[in-house]
Amino acid sequence: MDAFFASVEQRDEPSYRGKPIVVGGLPESRGVVAAASYEARKFGIHSAMPSRSAAQRCPQLIFVRPRFDVYKEVSDQIHEVFLEFTDLVEPLSLDEAYLDVTSSKKGLPSATLIARDIKNIIFERTQLTASAGISINKFLAKTASGLKKPNGLCLIAPEKAEGFVEELAIEDFYGIGKVTAERMRNLGIFKGSDLKKWSEQDLIAKFGKTGRFYFQIARAQDDRPVEPNRIRKSIGAEESYAQDLSGKEAMIDGLKEIAVTVMRRLEKSNTSGRTVTLKVKYADYRQVTRSRTLLHSIKSIDELMAVAGDLLQSTEADTLSVRLLGLSISNLDSEREQAESSEYQQLTFNFS
Repeated sequence: MDAFFASVEQRDEPSYRGKPIVVGGLPESRGVVAAASYEARKFGIHSAMPSRSAAQRCPQLIFVRPRFDVYKEVSDQIHEVFLEFTDLVEPLSLDEAYLDVTSSKKGLPSATLIARDIKNIIFERTQLTASAGISINKFLAKTASGLKKPNGLCLIAPEKAEGFVEELAIEDFYGIGKVTAERMRNLGIFKGSDLKKWSEQDLIAKFGKTGRFYFQIARAQDDRPVEPNRIRKSIGAEESYAQDLSGKEAMIDGLKEIAVTVMRRLEKSNTSGRTVTLKVKYADYRQVTRSRTLLHSIKSIDELMAVAGDLLQSTEADTLSVRLLGLSISNLDSEREQAESSEYQQLTFNFS
């Protein structure tokens, strides 16, 4: 979906249409942007940005409190449309999914026609626009879905796949973030053809096990199937800093931004969890993790930050600067429910 949270708000409140809005916390409460409309994005405003910074970039910016119950209701409508075309739907979030349409329920002859129909039906039922990417695997389809937003439809045909990847800028590769893209540029890797020159062994040496994935996608290869019943083990986010953070206050501010992203991803996945893990990488590249499991699931940013702050205290962050912070939540409700349903069954006894 296109700017999902913000688009829902603009749909439901006519006075917001055509104006820069963000969904998230207010600047005076040191809030963070959860989603930005396309009008706001023109000012360089994006998710996870401090609301105060967003307001400075665009004085006329409108701040809207999130309504996750409404977003979930719209999400259900969208996923119902997906299931009208195929049962092979792998949800990524409230507003996004992979669909395997090798065999379509409606018998349409091409994936492009299916994508166009899905977009039209979503708009008819929700008055919201969606963008679709069509190709031969997950990596290419996901990459294509972002190339013509908003309201885009992009096909990467099989015979054009490898050539497309060779010309793709490294920062536009799905799965390569800003920090990794910068590392690659420093190594002389600016587009897919540069990445393709590297051996699998060298990429693994530079980027760890993810290097194998980079080797494959540089050749337009991705054999991951669409998994309708995929269960996530954890949900998290992390941030690498161009300038090392020093002092507890700066680190807490950094963790707040990360916590907003984590809670947004939990909400999108319609789950919560009980185990919080903090990841800290110091300026000297030493890395530590600290975890705590609660008796109840984390339901708010305040709860998450309380645990994160305690975990930070158990590290050397007070005396050392850090180059990376991360938070993740595991022991997810959805995972435990699946385990319980598969491991335990109600037995019926005949007492007559």
